[in-house]
Amino acid sequence: MKMKMIHILAFSVSLLLIGCDAQLDVCGKANRNTKIVGGQAAPAGAWPWQVSLHRRGSHFCGGSLINNRWVLTAAHCFADTTLPSPIVYLGRQTQEGANVNEVSRGVSKIINHPNYNSKTQNNDITLLQLDSPVNFTDFISPVCLASSNSLFFNQTSSWVTGWGRISSGISLPSPGTLQEVQVPIVGNRQCKCLYGVSQITDNMICAGLLEGGKDSCQGDSGGPMVSKQGVWIQSGVVSFGEGCALPKFPGVYARVSKYQDWINGHITTNQPGFITFNSSGTDDDLSISCDGVPAIPTPAPPVPVPVVCGSASLNTRVGGNSSLVSPGIWPWMASLQFNGSHVCGGTLIAERFVLSSASCFTSSKNASDWTVILGRLNQNGSNPNEVSIKVANLTISNATGDNVAVLQLAVAPNLTNFIQPICVDVGDNSFSVNTQCWVAGWSSGAGGVNQTLQEFKASIVDCGNSSNSICTSSLNLQQGDQGGPLMCKQGLSWIHAAVLTLQTNISNTNSSNSTSSSRSALRQDVQSFTKTSTFASFLTSVVGAFPPKVTSPTSAPSNNTNSTEAPSNGPQVSSSFSFTLSVLFLSLAAFPIFLQGIN
Repeated sequence: MKMKMIHILAFSVSLLLIGCDAQLDVCGKANRNTKIVGGQAAPAGAWPWQVSLHRRGSHFCGGSLINNRWVLTAAHCFADTTLPSPIVYLGRQTQEGANVNEVSRGVSKIINHPNYNSKTQNNDITLLQLDSPVNFTDFISPVCLASSNSLFFNQTSSWVTGWGRISSGISLPSPGTLQEVQVPIVGNRQCKCLYGVSQITDNMICAGLLEGGKDSCQGDSGGPMVSKQGVWIQSGVVSFGEGCALPKFPGVYARVSKYQDWINGHITTNQPGFITFNSSGTDDDLSISCDGVPAIPTPAPPVPVPVVCGSASLNTRVGGNSSLVSPGIWPWMASLQFNGSHVCGGTLIAERFVLSSASCFTSSKNASDWTVILGRLNQNGSNPNEVSIKVANLTISNATGDNVAVLQLAVAPNLTNFIQPICVDVGDNSFSVNTQCWVAGWSSGAGGVNQTLQEFKASIVDCGNSSNSICTSSLNLQQGDQGGPLMCKQGLSWIHAAVLTLQTNISNTNSSNSTSSSRSALRQDVQSFTKTSTFASFLTSVVGAFPPKVTSPTSAPSNNTNSTEAPSNGPQVSSSFSFTLSVLFLSLAAFPIFLQGIN
């Protein structure tokens, strides 16, 4: 195993820049680096953080400038503490001849990592404090450093630079121009399989071509391996390798991201700029296995939760005239939008189908003109649980009298506690007199400033001899309410009993047996709707199979977003129906999910 003093290796990487520290406005910028090619002399100023360390007039290691007073290099370059302090050259292009952009500094402090192991090369990293600050120019400026939560997936492209040998035993020819080479990251699992499990630790990062031919070499040690994403970020410090550029032996580097706390612990002012890299895509190093590197078990795919109908886990309606409307109470409610404005209500009856009234589509029967919004509470203001979906097909029934419309959504929404289908009455449900049901909708001008979804409890009343009708106590429905559902709960499931339409009430007069001519006739106002079951054949032909009913409290799918009801912000008064209803506005907190892995 030979120590490496990087010949020049560089790598270009597709990583996501997330953040940087104190040096953000100056680090990682190479104003004269406008062309990147591998395995050649680097243009002057292409790598302005590159430093050359000299003893007794000769280059022995590389390093990188990380602010105006500190250099990062390899600990094995300073394993012999009896040797004199080095001279640091910055802005140097060639090891021979004049370097007009160059300055030199002495070293006032050498800080080897306390856990550096000269046998294993673990923690091969050192800080050098210059005896005086340097001024930044196009040829002298600091590099940014990879922060502790950075990701470097297998095949991430990288660059290494230095004045080391161009091959084992072959020195860099005169005038010793700074070299650069581009190599891909080799994931740690694969690197362990190549070198041996015990030789590669999590404090190391590997890079090189498996077929060989490009690598760092003696004289490059301590130099930087960098990647560019807007600015250049150092991911590694040249450490060691088996020979130079041998097949199946990539170069090994100290992993800079492992040392953020250690570096900042010694550089307490004007700290280096740390930036987080996140490799995109999938890390194919995870599929590598060999003796001592066991395969990573593939997690079993999640078992899909069966879709059921009529489940409203946030709905506790058990009786009385509740005026509380909050997210998730009626998770099947849909807002039908034409040209960006609410026209009618609707009801999700299957994953991709919404039921409404045919009378809502007088302005257009073209499906592409319509949008369905699910999970909505307010027509104005914030709705964190809603989704907006285009309509793919629109089908209208052709029965005598009232008709219904079925809207097929372009895509199926993700079902949550705020978006669920209701069960459809296809003739297997009966609603006896005095059954307590509910209606909901967005009446024009109702719901306060936010036009919040309104609800009202309605009792089933006798319709007489009409088998196709279902009747309720009178409701003062408005234009924005029609198309919505009459909802009745049976067992654990909510059932869609009828589509709301704007009909004239039925007047039933019951004569009194009293002989008093002054006594008025008793009058009962009744709202009549066509039963959903009347359209059973039509609905089945359009939708196909409907989701099954809830059979147990645990059979309903759990919410995959936010499963708790939000707290109320305060009451609001409106009149969607013939009764004045108070409404509470609710605010929901959204919680971000941060998933992060380690290479």
